[in-house]
Amino acid sequence: MTTRNYWLDLFTWETWQEFLAAGAETSGFRESRWKTVQQMKPGDYLLCYMTGISRWIGMLEVTSSGFRDETAIWKGAVFPCRVRVKVVVKLTPETAVPIHLLKEQLSMFQNMASPASWTGMFRGSPNKMKPSDGDVIVSALLEAARNPVERSFDPAKLNYVPRTFQTGHGEEVTIPEDEESPHHASRDTSGEVETKETTTHEEVQSLLLKLGADMGFYTWVARNDRSREVKGQKLADLPRVKRDLPLQFDEATNKTVELIDVLWLKGNAIVAAFEIESTTSIYSGLLRMSDLIAMQPNLNIPLYLVAPDERREKVVTEVNRPTFSRLSPPLNAMCRFIPFSLLRQRLSQVGSLARYLKPDFLDELSESCQIERG
Repeated sequence: MTTRNYWLDLFTWETWQEFLAAGAETSGFRESRWKTVQQMKPGDYLLCYMTGISRWIGMLEVTSSGFRDETAIWKGAVFPCRVRVKVVVKLTPETAVPIHLLKEQLSMFQNMASPASWTGMFRGSPNKMKPSDGDVIVSALLEAARNPVERSFDPAKLNYVPRTFQTGHGEEVTIPEDEESPHHASRDTSGEVETKETTTHEEVQSLLLKLGADMGFYTWVARNDRSREVKGQKLADLPRVKRDLPLQFDEATNKTVELIDVLWLKGNAIVAAFEIESTTSIYSGLLRMSDLIAMQPNLNIPLYLVAPDERREKVVTEVNRPTFSRLSPPLNAMCRFIPFSLLRQRLSQVGSLARYLKPDFLDELSESCQIERG
């Protein structure tokens, strides 16, 4: 009896639509994946993962051995290493299965070296999956086909695909364009530039500080922001904000951590770290995060970049710069993105129930900064 193998097959919304428009009979992969494609055999299942929204959207059965073909199917790339397939399950973005619904059952979420370790498998495809993981995903897809459940998602996540460039080492990185200077800035009596973005920054800081406190954590606000006020109250005077950090790092690391916008603390441990990027330049927070990773490569702290929805593309592009991509681990594997609108929306829904939340509440609130590729 032949054992069926399971393979990860990554799609963007665009490549999924192109696959369906071409008859849904051929799945293709990059030239560099030829050796892996040759391992596929008829009867294997391709488990189709929609990047951006991080959902399982379909299942294909392989019906041929691997072959090379450059017939145009996809506009963005040739994907010449191909197999013939037939559709077993086809869902919509609304009825597709969010990966985080299955995390308790999937091995990639167990014993993670960092909070974003699970995303490592999703940097390219095809990737051979563990039989146990494949069984879980197949069951979830079949159930979703039988009893579809519609779940909302951010359309911007569905359609966003960052532009990448290939390095001589085979890495895919982004090259951000220069930014313009902020507009309509005015100076207050202290000489500091005061903008709408500055006010938003403090507002989001206060929201994260309050959420952390309501969840039962002590919190920390960046040392240089402690005197800033929101609605007449200093950030440092909000409930459960600590005046000193009980850290065990070296002096250089401690100085870096002290300037992170918001921390959630449990005892001496950092539960989560947040950098809020509402201003035109997003470098300060990224550099703090990258310095932290460079000094403490074994750090196991969830790191989050919180920014306006319209800055999603800028944040992801900056995180994937060559400078940050060559860290070990790379910055994009450690940081996740939280859009302002979703943070505000979820906090309004949570209300007094915040005390029952666990830190993994942030998993569904945030999205990967890695560039998931087919």
